[in-house]
Order: sequence, then C-alpha cells, then structure tokens
Amino acid sequence: MWRGLYTAASGMITEMKRTDTLANNLANANTAGFKRDEAINREFEPMLIRRINDGTDRGNVTTFKGFHVGDDLPRVGTLGLGSYIDEIATDHSQGGFQTTGNPLDLGISGDGYFAVDTPQGVRYTRNGSFFRSRTGEIQTVNGQRVRGRNGQGITIPRNAVQLNVSPEGEVSAMVEGQRQVLGQLALVSFGPDPRAVLKQGESLYYPQEGAQPQPARGTIEQGVLEVSNTNVVSEMVSLINNHRVYEAGSKAVTTQDTMLDKAVNEIAPVSG
Repeated sequence: MWRGLYTAASGMITEMKRTDTLANNLANANTAGFKRDEAINREFEPMLIRRINDGTDRGNVTTFKGFHVGDDLPRVGTLGLGSYIDEIATDHSQGGFQTTGNPLDLGISGDGYFAVDTPQGVRYTRNGSFFRSRTGEIQTVNGQRVRGRNGQGITIPRNAVQLNVSPEGEVSAMVEGQRQVLGQLALVSFGPDPRAVLKQGESLYYPQEGAQPQPARGTIEQGVLEVSNTNVVSEMVSLINNHRVYEAGSKAVTTQDTMLDKAVNEIAPVSG
C-alpha cells in the first residue's frame, strides 16, 4: 500500500511540473520570440511480479510425472512505480510574423539569434524588439546593448533618417543626404542541436559548455516581430487533460489512504 501511495504521489508531482510548464507557455503567448517548452516525463523502472509460492512446491499443478516448468517461473506481469519529469525541452520551431512598421523591430526568418551584452556576459535572443537609446545605441527593451559582428554596439546618429536593415543584418541610414553603413548585426547559430542553448529568462539564451557561435543561415526581416510559437488552444487542451490526470492521481492517493486506515484500525486489531 505504501508503494501505491508513492506511485500516485510521483504522478501528481509530475503533473504539477507539467502544469507550471503549460502555464508559462500561455503567459508568454504574446511575448516576441518566445519558444514554448514541453515537459518530457519518464517512467521509473517497473518491478517484475511473480506469484509468491511459485517454485516452492514441486507437487503443484505445474508438475506432472516429474516434469515441471523449471527455473523460468511464470510471471504475473510488471508493476509501474510512477514517473518523473526527465527534461524540459524547448520547441525551437519558427513562429509567425507580426507587422509593426517600426524600423527597429526585427524578426529572424530561419536559423539564428541576436547577440546582446548582459551583466552575465553575452547572451542570445530571438526577440527583435529593439530601440535607440539616449546615446544612439541599438538596445533591447531591457537596456541591453545589441552586438554587431565586430563585438561592439551599433550607434545611430541623431540626424539619421530612413533607417534600413538588410536581410544579412547590415544597418544603414541617410545621414546629411548620404546613405551610410552604420554596422552589421551579429546573427549567430549553434548548429542543429536544439540543446546547444538553454533558457535563462527574459527571452535570453545561454550556450551549453563547449557550444560555439557561428554565422547563422537565417535572414532578418525589418518592420516585423516573430511572435511566440505557442498555440493557445493546444496549450489549453493540454492543461485540461493535465488537470484530469492530476485529479486521477489525487483519487488514487485518497483510495490508498483509506485502505491503510482500514488495515491499521480495523483489520489489525481483529487479527491481534
């Protein structure tokens, strides 16, 4: 009975963590560049069950004229011992584009990340909602400097007009009647392995140990933002199903508790 309690409880803990993941996806459904997460669960190693008296009596029904089933005793089956969350995997599939018309709103089509400077070092993001700071540098909404290919920031002069960002990330503008190239945005990739970068929070990613940035094959779209790849309807359906699974685990715990109560308070006193 104790094993039943632990098995049901482990399932409830698994569903609680899955609920947190689904809720986070829904909370960021309108966050530019957000990539949804998925909780991957794994089952504990199941226990093999055999009949308790098999093999103890050669005169039982499995023996006939000296023949018996041998050491390979009949198996009843397996007993599951619960599950746990093995990994929170990120879905890096492409999100759709929302047109804003803002020349500093940039969306990445295909593979790639923007590089930004943070107090923790260089971090990477798909959120291209940028703006021009008081000093003229291109920054994120959190005030983090967006890096160019040379590792430095890109400064837009005060008198610059008709800002243009090419698909390759080249930033140019009209300054005093002449078009000037102001710099080129760093657009990097970490190869085909989706686990090469991990979420840090606030739409930022950091690379796994050993992962090295390399030029990305994606292109930059100006005046648009990549929206979250969260499907609200799908996440809500998963959340409802998750609630029902959690409720089933809760009822299993209640049933096990009732059986333990009867065993201790009714059966044990009688047998004693």
